[in-house]
Amino acid sequence: MYKNVAIIGASSLIARAIIRQIHCDCPNVKIIAFSREEIKIDVENTNFYRINYDDEASIKHSANVASKNGPLDLIFVANGILHDKVIKPEKSIRDFDFANFEKIFKVNTIIPAMIAKYFMPLLDKEQRSIFAFLSARVGSISDNKLGGWYAYRSSKSALNMIIKNLAIESGRTNKKAIFLGLHPGTVDSPLSKPFQKSIAQEKIFTPEISAMKLLKVIENASPEDTGCTFAWDGKFIKP
Repeated sequence: MYKNVAIIGASSLIARAIIRQIHCDCPNVKIIAFSREEIKIDVENTNFYRINYDDEASIKHSANVASKNGPLDLIFVANGILHDKVIKPEKSIRDFDFANFEKIFKVNTIIPAMIAKYFMPLLDKEQRSIFAFLSARVGSISDNKLGGWYAYRSSKSALNMIIKNLAIESGRTNKKAIFLGLHPGTVDSPLSKPFQKSIAQEKIFTPEISAMKLLKVIENASPEDTGCTFAWDGKFIKP
């Protein structure tokens, strides 16, 4: 079971549920959680730190903080954006906006990659360890039947490629490490709220249900799965 865990993007509802579930499963685990915003969650043996994703030095410092308890068994990156007060998913190329594309790629692809730069060396080399990133089914090129959501789809496709590359590079020096992209399903959260009307209620998960399912996928992952992306039900998502 887990001894040392790092959660990045800990302000999200899924990340908070992951923290609670990990502590429930492994009461003695030490969890270090990072978020841009100050958050409060009463979970024993869990310490929270602020991180500035726009500052590479802050990411590097956060990795140093995360390493203080020893090698990490699990690193979980929950950063992501689909929309905000300004950004809306594109329905057509007429909706393309330079700044929106730039922000979505920065949050969904570049920041996770920079986190990996400093956190990957912290993975345990003596036993199985996991580096997991929240991705999305819509990042699958072969599964794209509806189109639209250009920036979000593309940024998640790019993230999946980053994950594959990390798995290949890490495999040369740490064969016990497993890198995963994870699709959490449609979770009842601010990210999915504007789109829930078109989704059957039984297909909308609470953050707690999604967290349990994702941790089950992580638990069942094998070295052969490294570099791949899986849905909440453990099914492989084609590139």
